[in-house]
Amino acid sequence: MDAIPPPISPPPQSFLSARGNDKIWSMFCHLSVFLGIGLILVPLVVYLAMRHESEYVAANAREALNFHISVMIYFLCCIPLCFVLVGFFFAAAVGICMYIFAIIATIKASDGGCYHYPLTLRLIH
Repeated sequence: MDAIPPPISPPPQSFLSARGNDKIWSMFCHLSVFLGIGLILVPLVVYLAMRHESEYVAANAREALNFHISVMIYFLCCIPLCFVLVGFFFAAAVGICMYIFAIIATIKASDGGCYHYPLTLRLIH
């Protein structure tokens, strides 16, 4: 007698309501690193505008905002270290990691997830 296996349930998704516009706003928050002047401003505005409409966008904007604030703090810490020439190397490493992590987070947001940046201060909950 062949036993019928139980149906396979779909994997749990943390953001079931990630629509097309939500993904675009989330990706825009992470890609604001490439705008320069909008480093902190873009994720902040998106977070304040969309936090009640979409938990998916709010989570991605919050992560991007926390990361961008952390990067600004890391760059400020590199300034006094530049007097002993070590700060230039640290600033270059922070800059390279900033762009790499932003691209990874954008890809994750386009897939419907939320990337948790490493070495990020969680200032906004």
